[in-house]
This record gives sequence, C-alpha cells and structure tokens, in this order.
Amino acid sequence: MKRVFLIFIFCFFSSCDDGDLIIETIDFNDVSITFCESTTTINSTLFFKLNTAEALVLELQSGILKNEVSADTIKSAIPGQSQLIYRTFSDNISKNYFCDAVPPVTPTVVEEYEGEGGEVFITTVQSESDTTIYEHKIELSGISLVNEEGLRITDLRINDFGTITTKE
Repeated sequence: MKRVFLIFIFCFFSSCDDGDLIIETIDFNDVSITFCESTTTINSTLFFKLNTAEALVLELQSGILKNEVSADTIKSAIPGQSQLIYRTFSDNISKNYFCDAVPPVTPTVVEEYEGEGGEVFITTVQSESDTTIYEHKIELSGISLVNEEGLRITDLRINDFGTITTKE
C-alpha cells in the first residue's frame, strides 16, 4: 500500500505544471528610446527600444501626446488603446527594421510576445529652458506579455520606458 501511495505522490508531483509562466528577465532599462522620425511630434505613435537581438515596441494610441502640461498622469490601456510587443530576432536588429517602408528580410523574428495587460502612463512637463518644448515621460505598469502558444513572460524589468520631447 505504501508503494502505491508513493507512486501516486510521485506521479502527482511530476505531472504538475506551473501553468504558462516563463521566468525570463527582459531588461531594457539601460536602453534609450528610439523613433523613426528625425524629431518627435505629438502625432508620433511608434517608439521602440533595441537591445542587440531583441526589441520592445510601443505603439501609443493616437492623440495621447499633447503639447500641454498634464495636471494628472494620462493613462492608456494595453491592449486596446496602446500596444506593446516584445520580439526576439535571429540576429542583431537596427532602427531600419522598423522605419523602412519595406523591412529588411533579415534578421527574422524568432519569437513575439504581445502585451496582454497593463497600462502606459504619460506625464508631460514643459521644458525649463525652452517654453516651446514639452517632455513626455512614458512609464509602463503591470505589463503581462504572452505569445501565440499562451506562454507568458513574468519578469519584465522596465518601468520607465523613456522620455521624449516634442516642440510646438
């Protein structure tokens, strides 16, 4: 009877699944924010961070950036209003991959995770040195990334996406 019980316990614990969690650290905190235009405007919506063979792409909802000081933090839901995508590539990636009209054939996307939950927070202040320049601080909170198979990344270390400036 003890053997049957031990075999049952062994089978029970070896068949347990921790769900769809992947504990992988994604850290873009030391990477600067990039965009396609030579200067950012309030109409800019696509921003990304490149870290050798991986990219974090943020597409903000249209009209969320404004050249005015925000009394409160502006919120945008992911997904829905804004989109966040994490991609890994077969080789190092450059800005041209996202900015060219026709993206280069290589490197190829190895894996893609889409933002399934979380929020983007934007705080806008006026530059102290030039009153025609506005600084938009973009932060991410509660981000959950998931791929097509339902696998989820649990350790996303990026809160401060970056600061961009726009001019009147």
